[in-house]
Amino acid sequence: MKKSVIFSILFLLFLTACITEITIPEETGTIQVFFCPKDNCEQVMIDAISSASAVKCAFYDLDLENLTKTLKEKNADILMDEDNYEGYGKEISGYGLMHNKFCILDEKIIITGSMNPTMRGAYKNNNNLVIIESPTLVNNYLAEFDELKQGRSDKKTKTTELIYNNRSLQNFFCPDDLCEEKVLTELSKANSSIYFLTFSFTSDPIGDLLVDKRKDIQIKGIFEKSQNSKWSEKKKFDVFNMNTKVDSNSANMHHKVFIIDEKTVILGSYNPTNNGNTNNDENILIIKEENIAKLFLEEFELLWGDDVV
Repeated sequence: MKKSVIFSILFLLFLTACITEITIPEETGTIQVFFCPKDNCEQVMIDAISSASAVKCAFYDLDLENLTKTLKEKNADILMDEDNYEGYGKEISGYGLMHNKFCILDEKIIITGSMNPTMRGAYKNNNNLVIIESPTLVNNYLAEFDELKQGRSDKKTKTTELIYNNRSLQNFFCPDDLCEEKVLTELSKANSSIYFLTFSFTSDPIGDLLVDKRKDIQIKGIFEKSQNSKWSEKKKFDVFNMNTKVDSNSANMHHKVFIIDEKTVILGSYNPTNNGNTNNDENILIIKEENIAKLFLEEFELLWGDDVV
């Protein structure tokens, strides 16, 4: 056999040995969705945490008395942003906000969403809370929790996608994983509709994409009125007569949600802003499941028809 042929065979064998097939984890489980204040989100959290043995949480803010009591009874490991730290848990400081709102229960379950566990967050603001059974997500959130606890080093997430109940579920952390880029990627795929509920929305790239998409698909959105500043994307949308409103909640419409084609939901702590993308510690989920999207669409329609202006 000629040397060149032998070399080619050896090289192919070497490449085969070096290339590791990337497999997407597959899991089955449950996703529970709650909306505050119509659901008792504090009690939902208390019930879930009460049944756990080990609890780790990262909160931007916390002032719910009964929930705090439960966390202390469970000897929970708590991380708190420095702006709201009052002596309980570990203070997380640094540039930008530690803006997460998540708990890890028994290394089996994740609680996350837009709700800060505060009186306003649970009982006055419009918020969402999701509870998901997932070893893969738990590993991601544990890694983020440890990273925050040790000094906010912004490591990229190792496993950003899994197949959950035969549907895609993605998980990213900001600024580690460039959340704005991931949101833009999903929004660009929209074929029929994009609905959004945003507390703060100042991202020009996302706003520009929606302006462009308005030519071909239905776009509707609700902005939190207190964030309707000169930097808000609503100013741009109004120029193009896009179908957007500000909410009528006397407190805050605190969701950070995009619903795409009534099939995909983007949710989490991330506001589509520059700070949310580059400075704050945040988390997002992209859930491609029609049944979950339907629940968020119902929340959207409820708020859309609730005397918004």
